[in-house]
Amino acid sequence: MNVGKIIAFANQKGGVGKTTSAVNIASALGQMGKRTLLVDADPQGNATSAVGIAKKNLRFSLYTLLAGASGAEETVRETGFDNLFVIPSNIELAACELELSALDKRESRLKSALEPLKAAYDYIIIDCPPSLGMITLNALVASDGVVIPMQCEYFALEGLSQLTGTVSRVQKLYNPSLELTGILITMYNGRLNLSLQVLREIKRYYASKLFATPVQRNVRLSEAPSFGKPIGYFDRHSVGCKCYEEIAKELTERL
Repeated sequence: MNVGKIIAFANQKGGVGKTTSAVNIASALGQMGKRTLLVDADPQGNATSAVGIAKKNLRFSLYTLLAGASGAEETVRETGFDNLFVIPSNIELAACELELSALDKRESRLKSALEPLKAAYDYIIIDCPPSLGMITLNALVASDGVVIPMQCEYFALEGLSQLTGTVSRVQKLYNPSLELTGILITMYNGRLNLSLQVLREIKRYYASKLFATPVQRNVRLSEAPSFGKPIGYFDRHSVGCKCYEEIAKELTERL
């Protein structure tokens, strides 16, 4: 039986292109013919609106799923894009951080919630919130792998070692099969010395984990979400689209 691979896109630093990467890689996988489920685990709900779903007044969402108020199947929404489905979120999910803390087996609620869906999808992509709280912990416990999107900045290197430390702790305590699937460079500008220095530094320690294609800075990528479309549907010929197609291909190879 085919069981979908679950991949968390995580970084405790905000504004690193995490949601952009999760949405566009999920969409590119769908366009490659892979049934893909995007799980919006960020209370900001940006991944939800980026695939054209209004995040106001959601009847079912990741919050209702984790709270046990909706079942897995009824929480999944179709997006209107090829082979791409979503479990949407909105600000309600913020309450979940506190509520989960009081529950039994609090770190594995998401894992249990996604279990019935694994056989129906080739890939399940989780967009984590920009923090290392209870929701991100749930995503890491539920996942087979984690992709870390990061910018080529000095502080990003500090955050990277913190995050890889968290991944190791989750491996030890809750999920021995969790792997660091890859590190993805976003908003890359090869003309900047700093970008090249940081990239060199990452290669020194994580050469085998670095995705071959960095995501170049691209205006069309930042415009696409306001139209509620992934880049593959907004501008198929843009640099951003080409980058994410390459990365989606490499992701399937890595898994």
